[in-house]
Amino acid sequence: MTMVHMPKKLHASRRKATRQELRDLDQEIRFMEGLLRRDEYYIQALQILGDDYTRRGRYLEGLKIDERLRKLRPDDALVHYNLACSYSLTGQLDLAAEALEAAINLGYRDFKWMAQDPDLENLREHAAYDKIRAKVQQMRVKAR
Repeated sequence: MTMVHMPKKLHASRRKATRQELRDLDQEIRFMEGLLRRDEYYIQALQILGDDYTRRGRYLEGLKIDERLRKLRPDDALVHYNLACSYSLTGQLDLAAEALEAAINLGYRDFKWMAQDPDLENLREHAAYDKIRAKVQQMRVKAR
């Protein structure tokens, strides 16, 4: 299965959106939901909708989308990374750690971003993240 490039998930902690931006985002959400009613397997629409839900603060709905994407693209590292973000945003930290480890095992390598991604802030404060951090450090040492 080839890996489709997917933009990084947009983050809840960015500047507050204007009313117009929120209206535009709501319109895009409705549009993507409509596309998915016609084709529930439209990967790009799912990716955009998941990001839009997260940007709108609709974390549980974003999580459901990320879980669907994991079923459709089980070998996609970025899908697992975004799933980890959604689990972290919804306070499901053990599941976030599992998804992040899966992302790394599948080839996710943007460790600098992972260390500062606001969506993973909850997870970085959880004990399970120490194991992930150690694994990343070990991978960096081996790469040298």
